[in-house]
Amino acid sequence: MWWEGIDPVEIFTGLATVLSDPVLMGWVFLAAIVGMIVGAIPGLTASAAIAMLLPLTFYMEPLPALAFLYVIGKSGRYGGSIAAILFNTPGTAASAATQLDGYPLAQEGKAGKAMKVATLSSVIGDFIGEVLLILGVAWIAAIALKLGPPELFAVYFAAFIVIGSVIGKSVTRGLASAALGVLVSMIGLDPISSTERFTFGSFDLTNGISLVPLMIGIFVLGEVFDQIQTRHTRTQMVPDTGDTTRNGLRWAEYKPCLPHVIRSSFIGAFIGMLPGLGSAIAAFVAYGEGKRRAHNSAAWGQGALEGVAAPEAANNAVSGPSMAPLLTLGIPGSTIGAILIGVFLIHGIQIGPTLFLTSRDLVYALFACGLIGIVMYGVIGYFGAAFLGRFIVRIPTAVLYPVIFLTSFIAAYTARGNLFDVYVMVAAGFTGWAMRKLDFNPAAFVISFVLAGGAEETFRQALLLSDDGMMIFITRPIALAFLLIGVTALIARVRSLRRQARVPAMGDT
Repeated sequence: MWWEGIDPVEIFTGLATVLSDPVLMGWVFLAAIVGMIVGAIPGLTASAAIAMLLPLTFYMEPLPALAFLYVIGKSGRYGGSIAAILFNTPGTAASAATQLDGYPLAQEGKAGKAMKVATLSSVIGDFIGEVLLILGVAWIAAIALKLGPPELFAVYFAAFIVIGSVIGKSVTRGLASAALGVLVSMIGLDPISSTERFTFGSFDLTNGISLVPLMIGIFVLGEVFDQIQTRHTRTQMVPDTGDTTRNGLRWAEYKPCLPHVIRSSFIGAFIGMLPGLGSAIAAFVAYGEGKRRAHNSAAWGQGALEGVAAPEAANNAVSGPSMAPLLTLGIPGSTIGAILIGVFLIHGIQIGPTLFLTSRDLVYALFACGLIGIVMYGVIGYFGAAFLGRFIVRIPTAVLYPVIFLTSFIAAYTARGNLFDVYVMVAAGFTGWAMRKLDFNPAAFVISFVLAGGAEETFRQALLLSDDGMMIFITRPIALAFLLIGVTALIARVRSLRRQARVPAMGDT
């Protein structure tokens, strides 16, 4: 059968396809640079860059379009370490763990050494995650093919609960963000009866809310509004920047980091396969585990190279495995995955377990692009991260954010040539900004918005198959197991937050 094991020829065929196409290689190279720059700019994220550049991929072939955004996601995760080390400002949420030891190293005049450790660790972690994705994704797809509508809806249900409860500081606000995403996705026509839902008599709303302007508003405009509010702060670089380019890294210095890198890579890969957890959780879990196992744990947080290596390996190891639920079940494991769903749909590619039957060559060529992209951003970062940091710190925010603002308007309009999409983007921008201010979660909102359509479809199909109504989800063992996983994750998260709340209270007495 097609799913029994992985044929190495497919991987080499994918690599040959990419290496023989100079245009495709150019897109991968450009993605490696763009992702690093965006990730290194404090306040911007790879998700924002991908959302803003998504309309560009409408005019590209499927493989270059997917590879371009996929590699931006990879290099953007790494780029956040540059801002964390040089500016003491995490470029991404995940790089906040890197900041704990990276910036103290920069203050000691070892920023170049810290960035080289971050680069090597990111490359190793990303490579391990990508290999695990290649080896395991076809097997997961084979299992997914055997799932019926009840089981698939149970998977969606578990994903909603995990995403809503785990992302963010508050379970209530996280679940509310997920519920709001589901509600917004229902705007338009009922897929079965074609009756209008939540359109309020507006013709523009009968086709529903488009994914592209919604994501540009939430991730890009929302971030710009947040930066405008805090525009009085100015990014400062460590004063001894000139020395960073001469900070070499010897094997004897990196060797103690290697066990932490390997362990953290598998931690990140495992967390990446779970929808909604993401890079930030992986980085801090890996940092905590590394510090617990370290010979000199007291040095962590004061400028330990291992403290840079562990979170960076876990951060980037998330990238590949987070694609597994997307490619096999159509469930995005991250906000970047949610955006990539739009690319698949735009180019008429149906994601899910049948993807490996209909577009197997495309998938393995995409994996090959990922591997090549890892090498590219690794080489660029190892030799040029310090230069990139000096370049970014010279960009005036008074120029940068207006350019991003105007580009967002152009991107939202060109997606469908519809002015209504611009209104949607602006509304989503204010919504994203408000959600950040009120500690609601924009990522949970967007991922739930993307998942809601598939969840509704499988729910209705399951009820049509059932003679006992909702009992079909209880009587089917696999469906029941996923429902229990979702409930268990919710209970575990609530108990964890309660324990965290009691610890400070006990310390104050």
